[in-house]
Amino acid sequence: MPGATLSPWTMSYFAAACLFLVVGLGAMVAGYGYPFAAVEAPATLALVHVVAIGWLGLLMTGALLQFVPVLVAAPLRGGRLALPALVLLIPGLLLLVGGFAALGGAEGVSPAMLPSGALLLAMGFGLVIIMLAATLFTVRPLPLPARFVAVGLGALIAAVLVGGAFTLVLSGTVTNPAAIALLLEGVPLHATLGLAGWLTFTAIGVSYRLLPMFMLAPDDTRATSRVVWWTGAAALAIVAASVVSIAADSGAMKWALSVAALLAVFAAVLYSADVLRLFRERRRKIVELNIRASYAAFAALFASVVMFALPATRAAAGEGAAALVYLFVFGWLTGLCLAQLYKIVPFLTWLECYGPVLGRAAVPRVQDLVEEKIARLWFFVYYCAVVSATLSLFAENPAAFRIAILAQLCATVGLMVELVRARMLSSVAAPMRLPAGAPRPHLFLPISRPQE
Repeated sequence: MPGATLSPWTMSYFAAACLFLVVGLGAMVAGYGYPFAAVEAPATLALVHVVAIGWLGLLMTGALLQFVPVLVAAPLRGGRLALPALVLLIPGLLLLVGGFAALGGAEGVSPAMLPSGALLLAMGFGLVIIMLAATLFTVRPLPLPARFVAVGLGALIAAVLVGGAFTLVLSGTVTNPAAIALLLEGVPLHATLGLAGWLTFTAIGVSYRLLPMFMLAPDDTRATSRVVWWTGAAALAIVAASVVSIAADSGAMKWALSVAALLAVFAAVLYSADVLRLFRERRRKIVELNIRASYAAFAALFASVVMFALPATRAAAGEGAAALVYLFVFGWLTGLCLAQLYKIVPFLTWLECYGPVLGRAAVPRVQDLVEEKIARLWFFVYYCAVVSATLSLFAENPAAFRIAILAQLCATVGLMVELVRARMLSSVAAPMRLPAGAPRPHLFLPISRPQE
């Protein structure tokens, strides 16, 4: 892979992200947040940000530090900022959660933690954007997958700015009517910019590069892929313009949100067709588990976007279309992330451990670092639990939801144990585990100085 170098802090981002996912799922099992509280309740807001920023945001950031150089075949610029960014993001998120807890009446915390947390998060994501944007700008013209990432970074900037404005209002720091109106009407747009713009659009772009690589499928750029980028970017532009319209006390963009929804559905359909084409045209007939597990995530994306565009299913999905948001977050985004982690972690571990001795000693294959039989069971349980949880939200049955979440948590922990085993080389036959000169990888810390 041209431009591929090991990003030393990627595994640290992954470890922190996995910890926040377990915390988020554990909180839901304990009855914290929706559907045990209202959608707009502070507990739900805290839980949503633990999952969106702590799990998905940190994971996506760690992955991009590794894969953006691959997308543009150029080294990562400003790689030394990766650790300071992580050090800012984690306390920023904890302060944000503390602020939400204060709004819910918790003692020992203050609503003033909200803007403080938002400031640290803005600084942390700002460093991330500097690194990734500086790397993207070294290449002209940008390959199509990298253009998806560029738009995703734009959506991240917008989501962070809007979220920061929310914290100023919620903490009582700002009482400006425009900011208050933005809080009252702009929460769905803030969520769309974060979940659909930053996380989904970026994931789609990276998948256009990784899927052909993993399946040995043609890596050409199709017209349908370009249309996915144009329609998705147009939909996000409408959402961003609607945020400005609300802040300006204008209703001029309300009608356009329906157009944005139609564009999103069109993009999801074309993306699904592209994924099916890649699967049909693959040269590797027997694909690995990370690809097979990803197809359930693609189905969740298609189903959630299409059903969200239908007024009847959106209305039946509960407060704020909660059931569909759940399917989108845990079926599509989390499912895809867990599936790709199952490939990325062993691959990075293999490079870290056996890269220095390649050609000088016999080394195992990447597949030898994992045992698919056990992980296959955990992925099956995970997706069954997501479907059950989604249906229980449609049925407004919190007890069934809690049982489904418990199964989902068990499957998630099971998958993480498999990732830890891959880092510890537990599945590698003893004679080939650590040939002379091969460094033993740490669980989540780099074994060498950060690369510039």
